[in-house]
Amino acid sequence: MKTITAIVLAGALCAAALAQQFKFDLDRLAAKASNAVDVSLNGQTLQFAAKFLEGSDPEEAAVKKLIAGLEGIYVKSFEFRNPGEYSQADLDQVRAQLRAPEWSRAIGVKSAQEGETVDVFLHMENGKITGVAILAAEPRELTVVNIVGPVDLDALAQLGGHFGVPKVSKKKDSTK
Repeated sequence: MKTITAIVLAGALCAAALAQQFKFDLDRLAAKASNAVDVSLNGQTLQFAAKFLEGSDPEEAAVKKLIAGLEGIYVKSFEFRNPGEYSQADLDQVRAQLRAPEWSRAIGVKSAQEGETVDVFLHMENGKITGVAILAAEPRELTVVNIVGPVDLDALAQLGGHFGVPKVSKKKDSTK
């Protein structure tokens, strides 16, 4: 009986950990794409890569701290020769997995004129971010990102201006 209880408990813990990662299931788009990028870095790979980062370099130390607890980073990006080579149904299939209560949409940007959308979803557990999903769609480009594991937004903000991460600053508006 103890063995069965241990197996059930282990299964439940694995299921909880996997809930943050979703199925991209976009491989069929690779055949249509003129360019395709597929990045799959599991926790073990990330920890191995972190060993090569210098702790004495402030930028590299910040990256090392940021990825320390991550379980994976997964990216699929497709570029197409012509608009319309992927469908809204392809996006809806991914969005369907990013619903409450596990996920919540934190940011949604839509430019009807440019035909672009960006959605950022957060996976929360006990008030902490335990996963991030990003969907960026343009008429000829589609990118889906899934970061699995605890994400420290303050640490991410500190990387602004480095490694291609945009610097975001708060400016005081004296008129308000």
